[in-house]
Amino acid sequence: MIRVVLNTNIIISASLSKGSTPDKALAYAIDNTVLLISEESYAELEEKLLNKKFDKYVTIESRKTFLKALHAICEIVLIEKRIVACRDSKDDKFLELAVNGYADFIITGDKDLLVLHPFESIAILSPSDFLKQFNNFH
Repeated sequence: MIRVVLNTNIIISASLSKGSTPDKALAYAIDNTVLLISEESYAELEEKLLNKKFDKYVTIESRKTFLKALHAICEIVLIEKRIVACRDSKDDKFLELAVNGYADFIITGDKDLLVLHPFESIAILSPSDFLKQFNNFH
Protein backbone atom coordinates (compact mmCIF):
# COMPACT_ATOMS: atom_id res chain seq x y z
CA MET A 1 0.00 0.00 0.00
CA ILE A 2 1.17 3.53 -0.77
CA ARG A 3 2.55 5.37 2.26
CA VAL A 4 2.06 9.14 2.56
CA VAL A 5 3.21 12.04 4.73
CA LEU A 6 1.11 15.20 4.66
CA ASN A 7 2.72 18.48 5.68
CA THR A 8 0.97 20.33 8.55
CA ASN A 9 -0.24 23.19 6.37
CA ILE A 10 -1.88 20.81 3.89
CA ILE A 11 -3.84 19.14 6.70
CA ILE A 12 -4.85 22.50 8.17
CA SER A 13 -5.98 23.77 4.76
CA ALA A 14 -7.94 20.56 4.21
CA SER A 15 -9.68 20.83 7.58
CA LEU A 16 -10.64 24.48 7.08
CA SER A 17 -11.56 24.51 3.40
CA LYS A 18 -13.84 21.69 2.29
CA GLY A 19 -13.61 20.92 -1.42
CA SER A 20 -10.19 22.56 -1.76
CA THR A 21 -7.31 20.77 -3.46
CA PRO A 22 -5.67 20.02 -0.08
CA ASP A 23 -9.01 18.60 1.12
CA LYS A 24 -9.25 16.39 -1.97
CA ALA A 25 -5.65 15.22 -1.49
CA LEU A 26 -6.30 14.38 2.17
CA ALA A 27 -9.53 12.56 1.30
CA TYR A 28 -7.77 10.55 -1.40
CA ALA A 29 -4.91 9.73 0.98
CA ILE A 30 -7.30 8.63 3.72
CA ASP A 31 -9.21 6.35 1.34
CA ASN A 32 -6.30 4.92 -0.63
CA THR A 33 -3.05 5.10 1.33
CA VAL A 34 -1.45 4.62 4.72
CA LEU A 35 -1.11 8.04 6.36
CA LEU A 36 2.00 8.44 8.47
CA ILE A 37 2.46 10.69 11.49
CA SER A 38 5.10 11.09 14.18
CA GLU A 39 4.75 12.47 17.69
CA GLU A 40 6.56 15.61 16.56
CA SER A 41 4.48 16.19 13.42
CA TYR A 42 1.24 15.53 15.30
CA ALA A 43 2.24 17.92 18.10
CA GLU A 44 2.89 20.65 15.53
CA LEU A 45 -0.44 19.97 13.82
CA GLU A 46 -2.32 20.05 17.11
CA GLU A 47 -0.64 23.26 18.26
CA LYS A 48 -1.30 25.07 14.97
CA LEU A 49 -4.82 23.79 14.30
CA LEU A 50 -6.06 24.61 17.80
CA ASN A 51 -4.84 28.21 17.51
CA LYS A 52 -7.55 30.75 18.30
CA LYS A 53 -7.07 32.42 14.90
CA PHE A 54 -9.08 29.57 13.34
CA ASP A 55 -12.07 30.04 15.70
CA LYS A 56 -13.81 32.26 13.13
CA TYR A 57 -13.66 29.48 10.52
CA VAL A 58 -14.28 26.23 12.42
CA THR A 59 -15.27 25.60 16.03
CA ILE A 60 -12.62 24.35 18.43
CA GLU A 61 -14.77 21.25 19.03
CA SER A 62 -14.80 20.45 15.31
CA ARG A 63 -11.03 20.85 15.11
CA LYS A 64 -10.48 18.61 18.15
CA THR A 65 -12.79 15.97 16.63
CA PHE A 66 -10.90 16.22 13.34
CA LEU A 67 -7.55 15.77 15.11
CA LYS A 68 -8.78 12.77 17.08
CA ALA A 69 -10.19 11.10 13.97
CA LEU A 70 -7.04 11.78 11.97
CA HIS A 71 -4.79 10.45 14.73
CA ALA A 72 -6.88 7.27 14.92
CA ILE A 73 -6.35 6.41 11.24
CA CYS A 74 -2.66 7.30 10.96
CA GLU A 75 0.23 4.94 11.45
CA ILE A 76 2.47 6.33 14.18
CA VAL A 77 6.12 6.26 13.13
CA LEU A 78 8.95 6.17 15.64
CA ILE A 79 11.77 8.45 14.50
CA GLU A 80 15.07 6.62 14.80
CA LYS A 81 17.02 8.14 11.91
CA ARG A 82 17.46 11.92 12.20
CA ILE A 83 17.80 14.02 9.04
CA VAL A 84 19.25 17.47 8.49
CA ALA A 85 18.60 18.34 4.85
CA CYS A 86 15.99 21.08 4.54
CA ARG A 87 16.91 24.77 4.32
CA ASP A 88 14.15 25.33 6.92
CA SER A 89 15.20 23.03 9.77
CA LYS A 90 11.60 22.93 11.11
CA ASP A 91 10.69 20.90 8.02
CA ASP A 92 13.27 18.18 8.63
CA LYS A 93 10.66 16.40 10.80
CA PHE A 94 8.66 15.60 7.64
CA LEU A 95 11.72 14.16 5.92
CA GLU A 96 12.45 12.12 9.05
CA LEU A 97 8.86 10.89 9.15
CA ALA A 98 8.96 9.93 5.48
CA VAL A 99 12.30 8.13 5.68
CA ASN A 100 11.59 6.33 8.97
CA GLY A 101 8.06 5.45 7.84
CA TYR A 102 9.15 4.23 4.38
CA ALA A 103 6.88 6.79 2.68
CA ASP A 104 6.30 6.93 -1.04
CA PHE A 105 5.14 10.56 -1.02
CA ILE A 106 5.36 13.77 0.96
CA ILE A 107 2.47 16.08 0.10
CA THR A 108 3.25 19.74 0.73
CA GLY A 109 2.94 23.26 -0.55
CA ASP A 110 6.14 24.25 1.24
CA LYS A 111 8.80 25.33 -1.26
CA ASP A 112 11.55 24.40 1.22
CA LEU A 113 10.42 20.77 0.89
CA LEU A 114 9.33 20.83 -2.76
CA VAL A 115 12.84 21.81 -3.92
CA LEU A 116 14.16 18.54 -2.46
CA HIS A 117 12.00 16.39 -4.80
CA PRO A 118 12.80 13.55 -4.88
CA PHE A 119 14.37 12.93 -1.48
CA GLU A 120 15.89 9.47 -0.98
CA SER A 121 13.50 8.14 -3.66
CA ILE A 122 10.49 9.73 -1.91
CA ALA A 123 8.41 11.94 -4.19
CA ILE A 124 7.70 15.39 -2.76
CA LEU A 125 4.63 16.79 -4.49
CA SER A 126 2.05 19.53 -4.22
CA PRO A 127 -1.51 18.35 -3.50
CA SER A 128 -2.54 18.87 -7.13
CA ASP A 129 0.49 16.98 -8.47
CA PHE A 130 -0.20 14.16 -6.00
CA LEU A 131 -3.78 13.90 -7.24
CA LYS A 132 -2.62 13.97 -10.87
CA GLN A 133 -0.44 10.92 -10.11
CA PHE A 134 -3.65 8.98 -9.60
CA ASN A 135 -5.78 10.67 -12.28
CA ASN A 136 -8.01 11.90 -9.49
CA PHE A 137 -7.78 15.62 -10.16
CA HIS A 138 -10.15 17.23 -12.64
